[in-house]
Amino acid sequence: MDDRAAEVPGTLDTTAVAALSAWVRGQGIGSGVSDVEPLAGGTQNVVVRLRVDGRPLVLRRPPPHPRPNSNRTMQREIAVLQTLAGSAVPHPEFVAGCDDLDVLGVVFYVMEDVDGFNPATEVASAYVADPRLRHQVGLNYAADLARLSAAPWQGRPLQQLHRPGSFLARQVPNFLKLLDSYRHDSYQPEALEVRRLADWLDEHRPPDGEPGIMHGDAHLNNVLLRRDVPEVAAFVDWEMCTIGDPLLDLGWILVCWPDDPDPINAGRELAALGGLPSRTELVTAYADAGGRPTHHLDWYIAMACFKLAIVIEGTYSRYLAGQAHREAGERLHDSASRLIGLGVRVAAGENPFV
Repeated sequence: MDDRAAEVPGTLDTTAVAALSAWVRGQGIGSGVSDVEPLAGGTQNVVVRLRVDGRPLVLRRPPPHPRPNSNRTMQREIAVLQTLAGSAVPHPEFVAGCDDLDVLGVVFYVMEDVDGFNPATEVASAYVADPRLRHQVGLNYAADLARLSAAPWQGRPLQQLHRPGSFLARQVPNFLKLLDSYRHDSYQPEALEVRRLADWLDEHRPPDGEPGIMHGDAHLNNVLLRRDVPEVAAFVDWEMCTIGDPLLDLGWILVCWPDDPDPINAGRELAALGGLPSRTELVTAYADAGGRPTHHLDWYIAMACFKLAIVIEGTYSRYLAGQAHREAGERLHDSASRLIGLGVRVAAGENPFV
């Protein structure tokens, strides 16, 4: 590992700060970097707040022990923010990115510091005092997701992620392949009983719609909310973003919405206060904001259950290989199994999410 990477997860060492200051000067952003502090969240990557000549910015980079695809993930996120520049979609403003590994040893980028709170970890006082704000911000969240689905991407950096052919037809085989990639001596993918749901998804797959931008991991842990008004300040954590079928984002937020059934407990601080809109109200707000037709919504909900279950099952596999904590591994395996069960219920015509 390059000695300029973070000594402690979530921060930067003095050598990295010096290298970053030189890069900032070379980019014409400012004279140097100061006041570096870790930000809450960003469990898969390092996210720090810093100042450049008094200007607050946020840097995002891979973890101290980068994964094989970490640099590509950063490049993907850079493309997202460049593509969304000037759009109505709430997002952090991109400042500059660096793919020169001689600077920090990894790809990284800096963006504007968004004034907002993450409902996974805190709730602004205005929302505590007024349940109307909690209700309205949920509706506005769904409306902003509809705006994301309509954001232009052709001829912009995100176009590089668009693959020809059927996006929906690729989903089941791609995620079955991902599940199989977790296999090792202590973990067999058959531990997650996905075949019945996978077969239903293939057999009932709707026709592909017009390709669009999808966040890929839309839930209340991946958003910043404005502190005094019920608006989304920014969608964050774009590492799963792609060009595909944005209705999967709608299915995803319905599955992850913090109301029974609640398989992942997203936005728990805000949800604990009550007053959030129902899933039915979210669908209506999405449609009213110009979202895509929801004739096959059950399929997208079931697919969200399938994909999310397989994504989080990876932690269980890593736990069994001695690479993750037992508590997280077992908890997420339980959530993955529950998600598959919920997806099977949706496939059977018993949709607990709407």
